[in-house]
Amino acid sequence: MNNAAAPSSPQQNVKRAILALFSIAFCLFNLLSVFAQNDAKSILSRVYEQDTSRDATLRATLDITDKDGRTVKRKFILSRIGSFGNGKILVRFTDPEELRGVKLLSIHQPGAPDQQWIYTPATDRVRSITPRERTEHFAGSDFTYEDIAEHPFDIFTYQLLPAEDVIENHKTIKIAATPTTPGNSQYKFIYYWVAQDVPCILHAEMYDQEGRKVREMHASGIRKVSGIYGARKTEMRSLLDGTKSVLSIDEAHVNAGLNGAMFTPDSLEKKE
Repeated sequence: MNNAAAPSSPQQNVKRAILALFSIAFCLFNLLSVFAQNDAKSILSRVYEQDTSRDATLRATLDITDKDGRTVKRKFILSRIGSFGNGKILVRFTDPEELRGVKLLSIHQPGAPDQQWIYTPATDRVRSITPRERTEHFAGSDFTYEDIAEHPFDIFTYQLLPAEDVIENHKTIKIAATPTTPGNSQYKFIYYWVAQDVPCILHAEMYDQEGRKVREMHASGIRKVSGIYGARKTEMRSLLDGTKSVLSIDEAHVNAGLNGAMFTPDSLEKKE
């Protein structure tokens, strides 16, 4: 599998970076709940049910390391109101300098395509953007859009496997996810390891259409904030390329009473 991407313009890279970062961070903060279920799909469907907060704010860092060991760092603030899959998310980049001030607003509604707008200081204007292809790599990271995007559970089938591995000192449940049709995913199948005692995915392996393991995800630093469990560090490795990306949640705050007026396209141009 050749993961090399075609050259992209700086503007395209900014869009891809933002899409990836807000999705990754939000997914990390809303990981799976396990309530003594013995059905694989029931376990995974709890992804939306753990977080009952009205709003949340995350400060996060993404470290991207190439095959030669060189690392680039990006920092951003993610704010969210509403619920996962039915809410609004605002991402504001703080570092590096070339991304500082870039903002993305994403509005999710059940049964409707996501709506997204981007603001870039260089052009000083807001414009709508379209979702990226799910197989694309964002800003040179090891996460693809499919890895971090929301998707209906019904496009996969799920099976409990007879394994109870211990990962990060937690006994786990192993689940195999297989697309109902090949066009539903870039992967032939995915294995998930879900902790039995805390509501988190601790490990995942992704296999391409040829059956090769191409990516491996590992979560650590499990913490509970305001009743919500989440991993504070998640590493994604591209095994064929020898690269990795590490997302770290530096701060997490919930129910701070965020102002809904900041989650509109017109608000993106306002100076902070």
